[in-house]
Amino acid sequence: MTLQKRPGACVMNMNGTKDGNGIARELSLWQRAQEGIPGGVSSPVRAFKSVGGEPVFISSGKGSRVFDVTGKEYIDYVCSWGPLILGHAHPRVIERARERMEKGSTFGAPTEIEVEMAEAVKDAFPSMERVRFVSSGTEAAMSAVRLARAFTKRTRILKFEGCYHGHADSFLSGSGSGMVSFGIPESPGVPDSFARETVTLPFNDLEKVHDFFEREGSGIAAVIVEPICGNMGCVLPADGFLAGLREISSRYHTLLIFDEVITGFRVAYGGAQELLKMEPDLTLLGKIVGGGFPAAAYGGRKEIMEILAPAGAVYQAGTLSGNPVAMAAGLETIRILKEARSTIYGELDAKGKRMEEGVTSAIRESETAATINRVGSLFTLFFASEPVNDLTLAKKSDTKKFGKFFHFLLDRGVYFPPSQFEAAFISASHSAEDIEETVEAISDGLAALKE
Repeated sequence: MTLQKRPGACVMNMNGTKDGNGIARELSLWQRAQEGIPGGVSSPVRAFKSVGGEPVFISSGKGSRVFDVTGKEYIDYVCSWGPLILGHAHPRVIERARERMEKGSTFGAPTEIEVEMAEAVKDAFPSMERVRFVSSGTEAAMSAVRLARAFTKRTRILKFEGCYHGHADSFLSGSGSGMVSFGIPESPGVPDSFARETVTLPFNDLEKVHDFFEREGSGIAAVIVEPICGNMGCVLPADGFLAGLREISSRYHTLLIFDEVITGFRVAYGGAQELLKMEPDLTLLGKIVGGGFPAAAYGGRKEIMEILAPAGAVYQAGTLSGNPVAMAAGLETIRILKEARSTIYGELDAKGKRMEEGVTSAIRESETAATINRVGSLFTLFFASEPVNDLTLAKKSDTKKFGKFFHFLLDRGVYFPPSQFEAAFISASHSAEDIEETVEAISDGLAALKE
């Protein structure tokens, strides 16, 4: 496989080492990281273990680009795993966060800005009549399930293979994201008693859901699902799948939870539920809600949310919940999206469509066994020989081929997620030239895999 070197770029060799100016600093950082941090990273997929080589250490970002500590520039399709829908260091978001920090970064007390944020979320997501802010998507999912169990007075939950809802004990069976990347079916440290309370079925298999509810539906507190999956790669719901979940959940008085941590404000202003015209009982939001800072939320019908303390008896708390700096950045991001709502999502979809068309053409010309899934600005190129609509099919992808392809793109200055089982993101700051440069790199990369 031939690697092409961009001007000023450093090239990744097949043994995973690099050549070029400034590499000693990056290798030193990686060595230091492994001495102080388990595995050298604060979240597993960042370690590049599924694609090989050492991870890139990012020093800064602006617009559609990021820069590593050696000074190399990349067109970024990770976008911090989704929240940077406006791109890196958007001036209005940065200014709003700076203004807020100058007034104090945290108080552990109510602030006006979290009230404003709750109003903005309710405006975008009518199903969220009451909203509680937390600091991560994992915390939102964990809290929503506790709430569902208390509301229904049942204990079991139903989730789907390949859907990732964070790393709380209840969710680490059949999860997507890093669990698939690292080939980890379950996590040590999760008691069997916890695992037994979670039932996992194949995504997009409504018949199995019907069969399961006929046997055990009276004991299910909640069905939790990514309405559009982003954590086994981008995988779309089959026609009728989500409507079927809504109907079954309602019939058995089970709560339906949409995990829109990725899709919220991303695939549409009102998330997947606006795009697909669905209404869940509870919704999880994250990523964009923090505008690049740690923040998430969960919410739903008033009668459910009002059993949370202090209004009710279900306890959940957090010192940094509703942190004013995160709320400021998130609220400004949402305001910008609302101001440009009539154009921005159409423009993002057009960029995604051009990416899809270019990738599809490159796949055809190179005669590569690959396929692309896309919704709006969310997409995944799978090295799979057939369409991917569930985890079983996603796991048939050629991960070794993806690893070589990933490093080809990296050397060409295109930063894709370092896992076959993660979605890529396009931001409003990506230009037509960025997309064309990326499509050209992808075309060359697929051709190089044939050599």
